[in-house]
Amino acid sequence: MNLHQRTNRVPGMPDAVTVYEVGPRDGLQNESTVIPVETKAEFIRRLVQAGLPIVEVTSFVHPTWVPQLADAEALLDLIGPNSPAPMPVLVPNERGLDRAIDKGVTHIAVFGSATETFAQRNLNRSLDSQFEMFAPTIERALAAGMRVRAYISMCFGDPWEGDVDEREVVKVGGRFIDLGVEQISLGDTIGVATPGQVTSLLRWFDSAGIPPTSLAVHFHDTYGQALANAFAALQAGITTFDSSAGGLGGCPYAKSATGNLATEDLVWMLHGLGVRTGIDLESLVRTSSWMAEVLGRPSTSSVVRALAPTSIDGGELPEEDRKQ
Repeated sequence: MNLHQRTNRVPGMPDAVTVYEVGPRDGLQNESTVIPVETKAEFIRRLVQAGLPIVEVTSFVHPTWVPQLADAEALLDLIGPNSPAPMPVLVPNERGLDRAIDKGVTHIAVFGSATETFAQRNLNRSLDSQFEMFAPTIERALAAGMRVRAYISMCFGDPWEGDVDEREVVKVGGRFIDLGVEQISLGDTIGVATPGQVTSLLRWFDSAGIPPTSLAVHFHDTYGQALANAFAALQAGITTFDSSAGGLGGCPYAKSATGNLATEDLVWMLHGLGVRTGIDLESLVRTSSWMAEVLGRPSTSSVVRALAPTSIDGGELPEEDRKQ
């Protein structure tokens, strides 16, 4: 595996960023076949060993809606409580929070919408009334000493409503901040954003007094713009980036959405810019190559496809991985 890469610093870039890995949750939730819980636990273990500083592992959503994550409790039991990296879980409501508290979870995320239609379709709530559900969940989580993140979907475009008013996105974000969340993740759920849109929305947040340190970005690659959008966000001061190992994932409620920004592609760009991530890219590529073998299809990550030793991507899987 040839990882030779020249580093060129660009003025204004941060020295380091946090890569927020969502592969085990957002990446695997759309798979058509059930993945054994032991395989998921092994995937998470390998991601942590590769240096991912935070790994979102599962969701306590009702299994009727996301059957791939019906094994949430069993997965947390296999992972155990002593991981060196935080392992957030997504909780949709107070019932999900109860399950998280019962398992000793310390980091949670809630999932809201920037548009009326998606709120109705995804949460069965209006844009305003979604906060009636989130408020007690966030309040209880904070009282329990948990750290809370909020996802906002459809920040750049909605398949039913089209363009999304940036002022509405900022308004939703501000309401989450007022509820006490630590960080807002701005989602390009259907992957329609371009770098100029990213820059513009982040300026709106800054004008509203919500700094880049309170924000993360979550890009999908439907139109091949995810990495360019990440660069625009980096230039705007964002230092937390959601991504998925191997480019796994999508959105079960937005059928046009393809995979998330691939963690390997993001890390390759960041390391080339001299931005530290703490991630061992070679180890991460091996992990995504192994998962590609498990799923029986090539990774969508350009970096994995360029460097991977797996037979699915044109080479031979290492012996220790063939035994899994």
